[in-house]
Amino acid sequence: MAEDEGSVRVDSWIWSVRLTKTRALAAAACRAGHVRVNGERAKPAQSLRPGDEVRVREDGYERVVVVRKLVRKRVGAAVAAECLVDNSPPRPPREFVASAGERDRGAGRPTKRERRDLDQLRGR
Repeated sequence: MAEDEGSVRVDSWIWSVRLTKTRALAAAACRAGHVRVNGERAKPAQSLRPGDEVRVREDGYERVVVVRKLVRKRVGAAVAAECLVDNSPPRPPREFVASAGERDRGAGRPTKRERRDLDQLRGR
């Protein structure tokens, strides 16, 4: 179950410790630039080692975890908690989460400036 020697793919490890629901979602998050390992963008096949810091961004919230153990197969929640150290900041309360702006029906596509403002609002 635990593999302390060698390395593991980052997408496989993210899925194994239950940070994403499927491995395909983990790989897609890596390709989209939502996963960083030690501060740098990670490709799905990048290898992880114990002590690496992994940041996974989802829905405007960033999970910050430190790799403690390497696992190749998906494990239960109790075992997954032993494989990482969660340094994530607490989630903001739901009433304080800013909602994304909605456009009026028939307003057309957003302009480049409006799109940039929306991306900044969403934290991208």
